Amino acid sequence: MLVEPNAPLAEPVSLGELKAYLRLDGTDEDAVLAGLLRAARGLCEAFVRQWLIQRGAVETVAAMPVPGARLTGAPVVAVSQAEALYGDGSSAVLGPERFGVAYDADGVGRVACLDPAAVRLRVTYTAGQATDWNGVAEPLRQGIVRLAAHLFANRDAPDEAGPPAVVAALWRPFRQLRLG
Repeated sequence: MLVEPNAPLAEPVSLGELKAYLRLDGTDEDAVLAGLLRAARGLCEAFVRQWLIQRGAVETVAAMPVPGARLTGAPVVAVSQAEALYGDGSSAVLGPERFGVAYDADGVGRVACLDPAAVRLRVTYTAGQATDWNGVAEPLRQGIVRLAAHLFANRDAPDEAGPPAVVAALWRPFRQLRLG
């Protein structure tokens, strides 16, 4: 299951916010800080199992009947296209009558293929909590800032210097649990 983003990703925390938190002036460390923000956002999304900022994706999944194949990105906002991939290497865009989409309460999206000849589906969809960084819940944003600041302050520390417990405490209420 490969998810390919189809648009540049806006970060939920600005470089200026992180620099203000660290009380840094100047631009000498901007590239390092921007990388740490991306890493902290990625760790946050992995922890809460949701994408923070809405973005488009293209994902190839198994062509399954109902209940369908689970999409990686969550919460799914919309599925715009499903393309059937056949065993002979051909493909065809499916009309809405040939595939089904279901969303659960946590925003997990499933795509069911109603074409029995299809082997896989290439699904184009949009997923994420907020349309811009102002829509991301403040505890998630603060956790990203604190984790990026921790990574910056401890960049020369041995590997056993783990992230601060406050980061997990800020993110834990937003974590989506999966059973089964």
